[in-house]
Amino acid sequence: MSELVPGGNLPLPGGGVSVRVPGPFDVSALVTDDSGKVRGDADFVFYNQPSAPGARLQGDTLTLDPPRLRPGATRVTVVVSPADPGTPLSRLPSPTLQVTGPGGHPIARFAPPRPRQETVLLVAEIYRRGGGWKLRALGQGYADGLAGLARDFGVDVIEDATPSPVPVPVPSTPVPPSPVAQPAPPPTAPAMPTAPPRPTARPTMRTLSAVTTPHAPLPDRDGFLDLVNSARTDVGSPPVTLDARLASAAQAHALAMASAGRLGVEGPDGVSVYQRVTGAGYAYLTVGEHLVSGPRTPAEFVAYCLRTDHPRRTLHDPAFTHAALAYVTGGRSGDTYWTALWARPLTPGDLSRTAAEVVELTNRERTGAGLRPLSVDPVLTTAAQAYSADMAARAFYSHTSPEGSQPWDRAAAAGSTRRSIGENIACGQRSPTEVVEGWMNSPGHRANILKRDFTHIGIGFAGGGPAGTYWTQLFGA
Repeated sequence: MSELVPGGNLPLPGGGVSVRVPGPFDVSALVTDDSGKVRGDADFVFYNQPSAPGARLQGDTLTLDPPRLRPGATRVTVVVSPADPGTPLSRLPSPTLQVTGPGGHPIARFAPPRPRQETVLLVAEIYRRGGGWKLRALGQGYADGLAGLARDFGVDVIEDATPSPVPVPVPSTPVPPSPVAQPAPPPTAPAMPTAPPRPTARPTMRTLSAVTTPHAPLPDRDGFLDLVNSARTDVGSPPVTLDARLASAAQAHALAMASAGRLGVEGPDGVSVYQRVTGAGYAYLTVGEHLVSGPRTPAEFVAYCLRTDHPRRTLHDPAFTHAALAYVTGGRSGDTYWTALWARPLTPGDLSRTAAEVVELTNRERTGAGLRPLSVDPVLTTAAQAYSADMAARAFYSHTSPEGSQPWDRAAAAGSTRRSIGENIACGQRSPTEVVEGWMNSPGHRANILKRDFTHIGIGFAGGGPAGTYWTQLFGA
């Protein structure tokens, strides 16, 4: 029997194979072709749909007969998720894949690295190579649940939910973290959650449709979009469209809140609503959310937003182009938990314009103080953008990276030869104006922005992570 490591592969014998992951897990499989996308709903094998041509799921064991897969299929991806959807994989025993061939002969074993915040794990794939089939160990995690994973493979999966009468709405009011300053060094030296309750029953999941493009708009089945766009038209804001990626993220977060019996930007699985959005494949320039319990219908939800100041401003915000609404009834209280998401996608042009606006606002502060404006340095820009993206992707917020690197280390690694480096970072701010104002209201940040010796600047921005947005200013002299 072979012990596999991530990326390791081996040929499979002819005939059927069994793939088993024992423990408190649900095993699923996605049957795809060379494009990596399913052809239809029948290609998603999970506990509510346990069989497909050439594949059958029984308990913790998936039996595959590769030659019998549907025509055109070249790959089967094996997935595990917690049997209790409110529990992150990090709180369970490490999943271990066991593969056997005809007659129960052991073929391979794979123990992936222990998951952290992930709620779904791609364990392995069985793929066609030439005239035979091979097994590859994966160990790739997803933080936004089975729905987000299936969405990437071309399937939209949601949990069934039926609204019921519940108490008066209670809005969620998350507070973004405060910025932290990193003062520049002198010229002579380099600068400077508890386990959730187990649900009484596992939610029923159903496949809505095969999605041929990640940007396909959704139909407005419950009238939410008409209500929202009517309200936006009244104040002169452009209409929004429904987005399947946002819908997947909203549904996953509503389910997480229902499992915990409480509202929150971060679910009991340790995953924020922003991480669910980016995990569903939606990179955003700006994002907003409404997390509410109480309304019984989408109409009641929109009415609540319109009579409450902050939710009303979000619903009316002309910056948003996409929206989604999801709700789940259940959990400990039986309440209905709502997640509405509003977003504008991030394009390369948007990223450049956002960085340019931060530079312009920064230089406006400098010229107002009688200082020379800063010039954009492409090397500092590369380092700043990489660091914002890293903080969002790995969910940390510090001037010191998890590996211990400091701002001047990252600038040098990007190719900078400047003798003095300074850094400002911030998270949670939704616009260049907001982030620069925040920096100027903080003595440490303000000192970097108004440091006479600095001559160049680079800006980084990324969405995601626990805070939603991550900003970096990297200064050089």
